[in-house]
Amino acid sequence: MSYIEIPAYAKINLSLDVIRRREDGYHELRMIMQTVSLHDTVCLESAGEAGIRLECDTDAVPCDRTNTAWRAAELMFGQYNLAGGLRIRIIKRIPAAAGLAGGSTDAAAVLKGINELYALGLDTGELKRLGLQIGADVPYCIEGGTRLAEGIGEILTPLPDLSGIDVVIVKPHIKVSTPWVYSQLDLSQVTEHDRPDTEKLTEALANRDLKAASLNMKNVLELVTMRRYEIISYAKSRMAQAGAEACLMSGSGPSVFGLFAGPEKAQEAYAKLSAHREWECFIARTV
Repeated sequence: MSYIEIPAYAKINLSLDVIRRREDGYHELRMIMQTVSLHDTVCLESAGEAGIRLECDTDAVPCDRTNTAWRAAELMFGQYNLAGGLRIRIIKRIPAAAGLAGGSTDAAAVLKGINELYALGLDTGELKRLGLQIGADVPYCIEGGTRLAEGIGEILTPLPDLSGIDVVIVKPHIKVSTPWVYSQLDLSQVTEHDRPDTEKLTEALANRDLKAASLNMKNVLELVTMRRYEIISYAKSRMAQAGAEACLMSGSGPSVFGLFAGPEKAQEAYAKLSAHREWECFIARTV
């Protein structure tokens, strides 16, 4: 085998709680994460000539060593002394800098793809260990599905499967710096009302009760990002008006997603929300 294509799925945060700032500067998190069908396609081809070459169908992401996909390939080639080179082509569908783990999921796809392409035989645990060297979300992107993520996001616990829920996502035409959002979060000002009840949310999701889930689908980073960018509050209100059973900002933003009770309602909402020039709009399902 010399060529492989790997789907790289986006993620949404069904909740996000920041517990504390750690001594190493990272934040201790507790959040429920879910993959959705919106995905990039990562194409890998082994090459006789040494070195990594990366190309992408958009200028929105870099095609050099600052790209997480490149770093993932470099890590694997160095770790396992792989001969020759690698050509990476990314077909982007996940918007960049959106709070949907677009970069992390591409890196995860490269790790999984190289493992298969070069028959390395690495298990999921080893791939996640390698992924953590690239970024905190990469281990989750390797596993995917419905997971409780703790630590900096690398401690993953499987939750009851939530696949098959219809999702609409809007990504406003703004860029949000994740480090800036965390730097502006004052945990002393976060109340219990701002935090999700993860146990109640887990129970509601297990019952696929979206209305009950909506009561505890909370993201404490909204306290920072929504205060700075009014468009996110507007997107949430429009999503709710379009019929979402529950809606939330994903990650540090700016994307907002809504969960819908069936494909017809999701399609209707997508049609309404796509008419707005303030954002890109996507329709998907949980996977």
